[in-house]
Amino acid sequence: MKSNDLEKLAKVIRYYILTSTTAAGSGHPTSSLSATDLMTVLMFGNFFHFDFSHRDNLANDRLIFSKGHASPLFYALYLAAGVITSREMMTLRKFGSHLEGHATPRFPYTEAATGSLGQGLSVGVGMALALKMNSDLGFKIYEEDKRNNHKSKFIIHKSVPRVYVLLGDSEIAEGAVWEAVNLASYYKLSNLVAIVDVNRLGQTGETMLGWDTGRYKKRFEAFGWETAIIDGHDYKQILQCYHATILQKKSGKPIAIIAKTIKGKGVSFLENKNGWHGKPVLKEQLDAALKELGKVDLKIRGKVSLPQSGIRNNELGAENNKNIRNSKFINHNSYKLGDQVATRKAFGLALARLGQTYPMIVSLDGEVSNSTYAEIFREKFPDRFFEMFVAEQNMVGAAVGFARLGFIPFVSSFAAFLTRGFDQIRMAAISGANVKFCGSHAGVSIGEDGPSQMGLEDIAMFKAVHSSVVLYPADAVATEKLVEEMVKHKGICYLRTTRPTTPVIYDSNEKFSIGGIKIHYPQKTGDARGKASLVKKPVIIIAAGITLFEALKAQGELGKRGIEATVVDCYSIKPIDEEKLAKLVSTLKQKSNTPIQIITVEDHWYDGGLGDAVLAALSDIGGIMIHKLAVSKMPQSGKPQELLDFEKISARAIVTKVLSLI
Repeated sequence: MKSNDLEKLAKVIRYYILTSTTAAGSGHPTSSLSATDLMTVLMFGNFFHFDFSHRDNLANDRLIFSKGHASPLFYALYLAAGVITSREMMTLRKFGSHLEGHATPRFPYTEAATGSLGQGLSVGVGMALALKMNSDLGFKIYEEDKRNNHKSKFIIHKSVPRVYVLLGDSEIAEGAVWEAVNLASYYKLSNLVAIVDVNRLGQTGETMLGWDTGRYKKRFEAFGWETAIIDGHDYKQILQCYHATILQKKSGKPIAIIAKTIKGKGVSFLENKNGWHGKPVLKEQLDAALKELGKVDLKIRGKVSLPQSGIRNNELGAENNKNIRNSKFINHNSYKLGDQVATRKAFGLALARLGQTYPMIVSLDGEVSNSTYAEIFREKFPDRFFEMFVAEQNMVGAAVGFARLGFIPFVSSFAAFLTRGFDQIRMAAISGANVKFCGSHAGVSIGEDGPSQMGLEDIAMFKAVHSSVVLYPADAVATEKLVEEMVKHKGICYLRTTRPTTPVIYDSNEKFSIGGIKIHYPQKTGDARGKASLVKKPVIIIAAGITLFEALKAQGELGKRGIEATVVDCYSIKPIDEEKLAKLVSTLKQKSNTPIQIITVEDHWYDGGLGDAVLAALSDIGGIMIHKLAVSKMPQSGKPQELLDFEKISARAIVTKVLSLI
């Protein structure tokens, strides 16, 4: 489209920004108006390429609104493209509408949920990396097909698609933005374009740098980006800049276009006025605002350019992952009963093995791969391993980008450090992202490193995430099986692994499923034979991970005293096997007229962990008493066993607790 036509189309977009937010009675029209010209030129000026009939076409460019509150602009762009109707546009922010206040994937052209500021560029980094990988992987398959004289269904595009991210100047204060800026330069993501809408005003006043676009430029350039400064309302400048920096650039660097704009542009009583953030134009003001737009032809629509021929309908990802749900466990790593193996190492070995079966698995690690054992995957599949360095927020955001394009990202770090990325994790859930997490070095059992390294909040954190899965295997066999279950499960999964070695207690043929438990029934000991049992009160000890071994030790000690305790390995904390737990309780209740004593033991803070999961699962069952053993004191450096004793979650503490109850 020519400059004049683009300006006419921008008027249509501004019209619907104003009318939809006024009809909704809420929204962010001023933030949308400031970026309207920038986005109109991008989408309809032959820079953004997208096939609306095949949104998963891997040749499509991608558009992310990191300033997610500018959703009225986001939706109005798709209205101008003829994708949604004016009637749909007027449902903005209404219950049941897919045009939500901040865009989510309920609107089908949303790449990732945004709205919590500072996250979009990280998602863009992941998508830019993934698009490069898709192109390379597809080319390999295509060439191999040609060599084998097969008729390939893959049509390879000539260039890597671009990822465009619109950022607001307020969110530039977020550290996650600069984590993304840093990594994009490191990986030379020349297909990543950040457009910074510098409209000077935030929610409560002027931003940190105001309109000092020169300082923004210096900061991006210091991180190795190619930059340009433009007037974000001058169509000639915008067109020239996009053409020069996006279409003709050869630097191999990511691009930052820094645009000076006016918040509320197009309506004089909104322009550059503080106090209008997040406020719509009142109904009685709307006519005056629309009059300032001048003549608006509401019938005109823009045309978005199609991408080059590419892999359509995400065929590459579908081809590689089509058998994930139906595949069988094969070629497992060999573990023998009694072997001493840390579950963190079993995770690394399992991931490397599964990488052969599932070529869409990628590994992202936060510079601790020699501790998480993700290094095993890196050595086997260096092209699918990404060092994300000590920048956990960006690591999670990038994983969301990978997942959007069909990859299965495994994010690994110390459990304690994943807490830094919690906002990104909860937003990943809103995006419906298929991301897998592994947190190693969990709990006081890590020993001498001390409390700063001990993940003690991680179970509670991941349990709180919508539709998440939380797993805590005790031995290498359970870990091996559960990592593959994570691959097969679509959605956010968290695997908690242990630093110390633990004995293999399960046979390699044992099955582990998400939502299951393993029951270890008491055995009669020689010491207890011939004695009258001290107990007519059944005891159940529920544990997971490192504390399972303490529970089993306690079971043996109690057995010597004639006390029969049943131990439950609750390796799946969410979802928890309510039905099987209830059945176990029911069976034991038939043997006793007294309440069933249930003790939960976990290497985690009291709040939000295994104990609370058990309480919730059994809350409707009468005739039971549940007691929680968990980390209660601020831990310190020490030997793992010393710390388990100190926190009263060791075998000794379990035995003491049981004796106090019965």
